[in-house]
Amino acid sequence: MPNKPIIIAHRGASGFRPEHTLAAYELAIEMGADFIEPDLVFTKDSQLVCRHENEISTTTNVSALPEFAARKTTKTIDGETLNGWFTEDFTLAELKSLRCKERLPPLRPQNTAYDNQYSIPTFEELLELRARKSAQTGREIGVYPETKHPSYFKSIGFEFDGALLDLCEKYGLNTKTSPIFIQSFEVENLKQLAGKTQIKLIQLMSEDGGPYDSQTGPTISYQDMAKSAGLAEIAEYAFGIGPQKSMIIPRDREGRSLAPTNLIAMAHVAGLGVHPWTFRSENYFLPLEARVFGFRDKEYSPIAHGNFAQEYQQFIDLGVDGVFSDFASHAYLAVHGKAYSGRA
Repeated sequence: MPNKPIIIAHRGASGFRPEHTLAAYELAIEMGADFIEPDLVFTKDSQLVCRHENEISTTTNVSALPEFAARKTTKTIDGETLNGWFTEDFTLAELKSLRCKERLPPLRPQNTAYDNQYSIPTFEELLELRARKSAQTGREIGVYPETKHPSYFKSIGFEFDGALLDLCEKYGLNTKTSPIFIQSFEVENLKQLAGKTQIKLIQLMSEDGGPYDSQTGPTISYQDMAKSAGLAEIAEYAFGIGPQKSMIIPRDREGRSLAPTNLIAMAHVAGLGVHPWTFRSENYFLPLEARVFGFRDKEYSPIAHGNFAQEYQQFIDLGVDGVFSDFASHAYLAVHGKAYSGRA
């Protein structure tokens, strides 16, 4: 009997709470997540904090605080020009004075009830939460950090390796068998990590573009990396891949699922695990055949939850080894056929 895919709580229970908050991470654990996933960026004083991006205007209340108005600036991150506020321009103490807010309010208006309640967590605070909840629940909860824009951060004097591995070592996670994966859309930082740790590494991939391993841009596409030769090369430094879902099950122009690709089979032949991203339960994100429509034909609410179990099952049947989900409780129900009981 094949193992059931692991449930990776994407930025915590971000379908129910503002993402990358301790409240979102803790709720995901209570919903049965096997791993909780933080995106990591640096502060001005070299601390690792959990944010989707280093630009924080859409995930915090920074724009409403006059004392930080002068910090607004324009930067180019991985070839994209951004105007806003950036974590590397704030000390940890300053970032702690901010409050988090829902990143997708039009699609998740219910989450705005929790705006301005939570501070930005550090990676160390998340590791402390993981250890505490593992002891309380009697099950080993994993952590699945992503290094965000490592080439950019390296160009301004911040290296992930030391800061990340030092904390992993401190919390007993710097081993081959520890419940941790480190993921990145870039390649060179994963190869560098592979030479310094036995922690399992995951090569992230998207349908478009390629890894931004230097300030001059990608030199290879993710589509090429997803071919047999590319997967064999990834297997030399990584445990698995984290592809965008559409690289496994594409969709037509109307959003209907098409025939699956052979990416999972090729990855497994190369000895790689496969953890696709991101499963979300709103109609807006589901394939056409899994959306729940209203009384009138072809009318549906984009924010209503559709038949999410149908989409999970498509990928489970194809043999995925894990799923990134904004709704850990929905993923647990789909994977295990029942709600999480809270017991080990």
